Amino acid sequence: MPRAASTPAARWPRRGRTCSAPGSSASSPRTSRSDRSRPPAPRAQGSDRMLIRGGTVIDPAQGLHAVRDVVVRDRRVTALGERPTPAPGEEVVDAHGLLVVPGLIDLHVHVFYGASHYGIEPDTHCLATGTTTVVDAGSAGAFTFTAFRRYVIEVSQTRILPFLNIGATGMLSADVGELEDVRFIDKARALQTIEAHRDLIRGVKVRLSRQQVGANAGVALATALETAAAARLPLMVHVGDTPIPLDDILRELRPGDVLTHCFHGREQGVLDARGRVRAEARRAVGRGVHFDVGHGVGSFSFAVARGALAQDLRPATISSDLHVYNVHGPVFDLATTMSKFLALGVSLDDVVRMTTAAPAQALGVPGELGTLAPGAAGDATLLRLEEGAFPLADATRETLVAGARLVPVAVVKGGVARAASLQQPRLPPVPVSRPYG
Repeated sequence: MPRAASTPAARWPRRGRTCSAPGSSASSPRTSRSDRSRPPAPRAQGSDRMLIRGGTVIDPAQGLHAVRDVVVRDRRVTALGERPTPAPGEEVVDAHGLLVVPGLIDLHVHVFYGASHYGIEPDTHCLATGTTTVVDAGSAGAFTFTAFRRYVIEVSQTRILPFLNIGATGMLSADVGELEDVRFIDKARALQTIEAHRDLIRGVKVRLSRQQVGANAGVALATALETAAAARLPLMVHVGDTPIPLDDILRELRPGDVLTHCFHGREQGVLDARGRVRAEARRAVGRGVHFDVGHGVGSFSFAVARGALAQDLRPATISSDLHVYNVHGPVFDLATTMSKFLALGVSLDDVVRMTTAAPAQALGVPGELGTLAPGAAGDATLLRLEEGAFPLADATRETLVAGARLVPVAVVKGGVARAASLQQPRLPPVPVSRPYG
């Protein structure tokens, strides 16, 4: 493939003027390898009338993969079709040669910036890399949730839908697990917090690895299940090196509950000692338990993923588990995690489904998020599919060379367009005294 031209400076549209999305080309959705660096992002432009024109729309919720124009008005998708000319006063984003997908949804991140030791800034590391909606997976508990809402969620442009940690402190420290002291496993306080923030909290989170739960795995899981059931919410369970067998955990999960880190490479994984998918894992998927990737810094193995995919055990959703310890690698961003599944042989349409329609379904918001159908939120991510030779690493230090990768070019959230790109590593490695997931 010929070398791609360098990414041009972003040029945002003015009324009545058609401009290219930043970093786009006018040829096809595939180009050659380009620089990973991110130029300074332009000031976001907003409009009550926007046309995303000429891109290849992939919307698995509608079974759509075709060139279409997307019309956004008053922060909502109002039309999806072919528009030969823009309407008067309409701002136009030229998406020719790009993929246009519903705004990406990451079902597992940690964005309680400034409080949780895991926390990253959501707009810098999520929205700027093409992800419009994130689920914060338990960074805050009953003692800390109000601060999380006021000082992060309500001031961020990224849409943040949190799961409440059953540990009342949330994920504050790398040195002390939030569930090691049984006194912090508090159903009553969790339920009070959920009721006070019923408009926002989307689920309950429990981490069951030894480093987080100590000797309290049984009581933590039971309390989390009781709390989620009483609140009529799903439970997300973090697994990997659990002190209780994975089969016992899986038996307890209900339809709609989420098992995150489903392809980790540690003890008690979805593959047994012979490399076969556990029967209990298949039974859980069969009754509607939602298997989520949750890559993280220690929770994704190419070998486990290959083995599971070869035996037709597929994740429902692809998520990054993006946090301060992996934003500089091996995760970087959701788009890089998506590229890893392309390299493992998952189809482009399925990869998009696992980061749009499927997480929207898991969150109970199909039709609102994860689709470009008329009436949905006006969120879209513009991607370029690049060909080349791209080394990608998992959490076990295995590296494969992918022949293609997805690169965010622009993101539209609620009718506001911004430049986007792959994550440029900005943070130095942060030392911790204990392993982390």
